[in-house]
Amino acid sequence: MGTLISGKWEINPVNSSVKDGEFIRQKSAFRDTIAADSKFTAEKDRYHLYVSYACPWAHRTLIFRALKGLEDVISVSIVSPKMGKEGWSFIDNYPGSSADPINQAQYIKDIYVKADPQFTGKATVPLLWDKQKQTAVNNESAEIIRILNREFNQYAQNPELDLYPLALRDEIDKMNSFVYDKINNGVYKSGFATTQEAYDRNVNELFKALDIIEAQLDGRNYLLSETLTEADIRLFTTLIRFDIVYYSHFKCNIKMLKEYKNLANYTARIYENSAIKPTVNFDHIKTHYYWSQESINPTRIVPAGPVLLLDTH
Repeated sequence: MGTLISGKWEINPVNSSVKDGEFIRQKSAFRDTIAADSKFTAEKDRYHLYVSYACPWAHRTLIFRALKGLEDVISVSIVSPKMGKEGWSFIDNYPGSSADPINQAQYIKDIYVKADPQFTGKATVPLLWDKQKQTAVNNESAEIIRILNREFNQYAQNPELDLYPLALRDEIDKMNSFVYDKINNGVYKSGFATTQEAYDRNVNELFKALDIIEAQLDGRNYLLSETLTEADIRLFTTLIRFDIVYYSHFKCNIKMLKEYKNLANYTARIYENSAIKPTVNFDHIKTHYYWSQESINPTRIVPAGPVLLLDTH
């Protein structure tokens, strides 16, 4: 499927900067884990996830929580898709969002400061919170999904499901690195580029990568096996947003995803999974990107379209 490029350890997209026209991510703040030998151990109703339906990185954690059947084990708060100067918030009662019953916070940044009074960075989602110790555990989505996959099986409705199986771990890691660098982060490197050179370089790399994945999917249902894995979920959360926001808002407009036969069918197949479909909120996705990112869309007008063609498989 071509040469795989190892990416840097990923972090949340809003925690970023631009240098020489290039979009640059910065590091996640909380990196603890949940394990039997950790200060954070798996217990039912001990942990809480702060997420956004709009954010592809937070979306991963919602999908893992749903696939594993952990909805009654780990509670969730959904921020508003309208992110202002103070960051993610619970303040406007936007349909589909929720309040914060754990910390009664108005902004995600308030929760970060509660966990670390010296915190001065950008407060991102997802954030995994320990209700017992009243502190943050982890805000790195790539680590949170591994925690959800392995540490709560004694409480999960689907404990037998392993989205990071031992036999495929090397392949999954290689695929994740390629997809993260060229596609997950590639849309952001294209959309937030501030020079023509940076934009041209990154958008062309993005579409070369999509061509590679299109070929990879020829004759198969999923990226690495005939069953869903972590690699599929990490790719899916970008693909499901592609035509609706990245194509126009981020200028990733060489082709629409629906013009790729294999990628379009693959995205629709995953979307129709009965656990995954309820985690996709197109209104939150469109509203967040077009309303919140004023540097790209200063009018904050949220477009009416496009109509997505997601067939049932």
